[in-house]
Amino acid sequence: MEFDMHVPVLLKEVLKYLEPKANQNFIDATVGDGGHAKEILKLTTPFGMFMAIDRDADSIIRARADLEKFGKRVLFINDSFGNILNIVQKNKIRSVSGILFDFGMSSSQLENSGRGFSFQKDEILDMRYDVKTPITAEDIINNYGETELAEIFKKWGEEPKARLIAKAIVTERKKKRIKTTGELVKIIVSKKRFGRIHPATLIFQALRIEVNQELSEIEKMLKAIPEILDKDGRAAFISFHSLEDRMIKNWARNLNKKNLIEIITKHPITASAEELKNNPRSRSAKLRIIKMA
Repeated sequence: MEFDMHVPVLLKEVLKYLEPKANQNFIDATVGDGGHAKEILKLTTPFGMFMAIDRDADSIIRARADLEKFGKRVLFINDSFGNILNIVQKNKIRSVSGILFDFGMSSSQLENSGRGFSFQKDEILDMRYDVKTPITAEDIINNYGETELAEIFKKWGEEPKARLIAKAIVTERKKKRIKTTGELVKIIVSKKRFGRIHPATLIFQALRIEVNQELSEIEKMLKAIPEILDKDGRAAFISFHSLEDRMIKNWARNLNKKNLIEIITKHPITASAEELKNNPRSRSAKLRIIKMA
């Protein structure tokens, strides 16, 4: 699949439901290539402050280049959204009208990072958003036991052939260390047929989640949101697989039962036919919006 560069997913829908207005403060906790951020900044002129957060230092560099025209209104933070409460408190941001979380990888990460996020490129098995993270995908593939690998593939990838693929990986790494995405894809394809999605999709998802501890970061972030958002403040979540979406849905339901939030989107919003045609990356995107009570 080809990915268009700098095309933010569900942009119209994000702007419609986040409702950014003049002089409001916003946070993009996964700024990526800055596509959503740019449009929110336009709508919060002239004095709205904007915090652009990303774990990936390269993403911050790209976003800074794209958003520098907004001057001192933008604060760039190279950190994980799991630390969002500490980030907000440290920078003394006292009023936040909206937060955006886009859990998908940016086009630049897939196409240009060289860190092995895409199974369509032959690159090193890295998969770290933050290169200071101690464990890489190569470490996991070559050092985890067969049972542990199968559990990761099943839990984080919901991969039906988790055990078979884990066994094949262990067999192959006895011959030589598995170092590249191309080598890993070859093993996966030998055990799984092509179907609606590429055979390596779920394995790569599972490895990326394990390397970056993505779901534990989401869990930390969700606990912080009620302490950050203003009354009537809104949060938007764009997820790309069922594990993320389920976490957001269950969290929102629990807080809604306690009358702490209002669920704006009773069902997740997905891409229109027009967007699917213009931006294939939006195919699996789901948007949920909540508002603080």
